[in-house]
Amino acid sequence: MEEEGSLSQHELPHREDLLGQESSTHVENVSVDKKAVDKLTEGLLSHYLPDLQNSKRTLQELTQNQVVLLDTLDQEVTKFRECNTLLDLNSLFTEAKVYHHKLVNIRKEMIMLHEKTTKLKKRALKLQQQKQKEVLEKEQQREKELERERQLIAKPAKRT
Repeated sequence: MEEEGSLSQHELPHREDLLGQESSTHVENVSVDKKAVDKLTEGLLSHYLPDLQNSKRTLQELTQNQVVLLDTLDQEVTKFRECNTLLDLNSLFTEAKVYHHKLVNIRKEMIMLHEKTTKLKKRALKLQQQKQKEVLEKEQQREKELERERQLIAKPAKRT
């Protein structure tokens, strides 16, 4: 059954024989039958190929899942950036609200100060008018007294 140049099971060196030999021994050229090589190759491939194909599919799935995860992660990072932007906007709105309240309070205070200054101006005007009135009354009183004194001064009678 064996073809020329092929080795049978008992003609191949055993593992023990190979291990026992010194490294300086050489194995002579061995010719191997092509059918045996094909069958050994086919057996080796049939033994390891399904596992390798499964591994390849698993790696492809993992790679695809990794791409999906990277896309998802990128989207999440974008969402976080948007959230940070929203937080910045919220803080700006909060700050704007605080400054708006400050402006409203300043405006109320300005209105109150305006009302006070208006009242003070009116009061000052009344006081000024009262003072002028008193000065006028004093002047009139003095004129009356002067007139009275003039009238009291004896006038020589006219001779007729």
